[in-house]
Amino acid sequence: MTIQDTRSAASVDRRLKLIATGSSAGSSCSGELTSGPWEFDAPTIAHGYGPGASQADQIPAAAPRQGQIPAEYTNAPDEELHERIRAAKEELGERAVILGHFYQRDEIIQHADFVGDSFQLANAAKTRPEAEAIVFCGVHFMAETADLLSTPEQASILPNLAAGCSMADMADLDSVTECWEQLEEVYGTEPDADGRAPIIPVTYMNSSAALKGFVGEHGGIVCTSSNASAVLDWAFERGQRVLFFPDQHLGRNTGKAAGVPLEQMPMWNPNRPLGGNTEQQLEEAKILLWHGFCSVHKRFSVEQIDQARAEHPDVHVIVHPESPMPVVDAADSAGSTDFIVKAIEAAPAGSTFAIGTEINLVQRLAAEHPEHTIFCLDPVICPCSTMYRIHPAYLAWVLEELVAGNVVNQISVPDSVADPARTALERMLSVAPQQGAKKK
Repeated sequence: MTIQDTRSAASVDRRLKLIATGSSAGSSCSGELTSGPWEFDAPTIAHGYGPGASQADQIPAAAPRQGQIPAEYTNAPDEELHERIRAAKEELGERAVILGHFYQRDEIIQHADFVGDSFQLANAAKTRPEAEAIVFCGVHFMAETADLLSTPEQASILPNLAAGCSMADMADLDSVTECWEQLEEVYGTEPDADGRAPIIPVTYMNSSAALKGFVGEHGGIVCTSSNASAVLDWAFERGQRVLFFPDQHLGRNTGKAAGVPLEQMPMWNPNRPLGGNTEQQLEEAKILLWHGFCSVHKRFSVEQIDQARAEHPDVHVIVHPESPMPVVDAADSAGSTDFIVKAIEAAPAGSTFAIGTEINLVQRLAAEHPEHTIFCLDPVICPCSTMYRIHPAYLAWVLEELVAGNVVNQISVPDSVADPARTALERMLSVAPQQGAKKK
């Protein structure tokens, strides 16, 4: 299979268009996925995350909107956009580095200098200190993290400002601060006889810089899906309880694996007093789980796993730990995106995998590993709404603006937030250093 054949096979965008024209079997969660993302950035369009897994999620009124980019980009044929991206990259040389998250559409990944998860990519940018611009093809909190870890001279750029994250938006600074104040009223602020604080905040990497700053200021720490277990151990060494946000499923799955009973992991609903709990439930709690979730991984079900096993008796089911607990329990293994990639790379030829994570990564893995049978657990094609907002038109636009000497869509974290946020990230690194992103 040639490189071009591999790209074609890996393209979710191409498959969606074939389904829409009746040229291929299959179904998607929205017919609008074949439209250009700019069609959902127009001021006359209702504010939302766009078609895809988060299309029904409620978006905060203050969430960024992109606004229209020049028509020369939105009207350009695909191949012209790719040629312009390649030309701009060549002219910029070492002045710019392009980071591509695993969940990006393949039309973006082909231009990335590094591919990986959010923290791997932010660290990869640190290997390019000569780069004036870090173009992060991912979502908003990722560009923030890149800004936190880069030098003051570097600009972190998000090609489409509307590429947010519905899960990250489910926990905002005001709600978490209000939660913290209620918990202090219940638990007090004094450490126990062993010097452990009443509660330690832990935020998932998939959160705003403001929340990373909050945990940094309150003795807390950041985690990723690959090091959540080690981070939880760190937190329990220093606290009697943990407040885990914004993803309830990663928190529950990690806590259960650590032996914490489910009844000691109550949910905190920010819209209810005491999160919807009694004071006794809070006193008995070991991990308080924020009422947040990933709409991509919420789509996976035990029924899908049962169907995969019925059709492929030798299948190995791997799911992301952002999936609901019954799905993780029913799978053969669960792990981060990097875990999934490495499991497939290490498997003997002829293996069969059903994977519960974002379709762009699954389809790319299937194309890159024809020696295996690889398919997504969810038969309905439903990519991450916000990752899918990054389109070659936006990448061409920001790169050509850089060539012209203009920095657009820069993501900057103020020092008042950045300093404590870096503290929380440094604590995480002291517990579980991260592996690097894959260089293209």
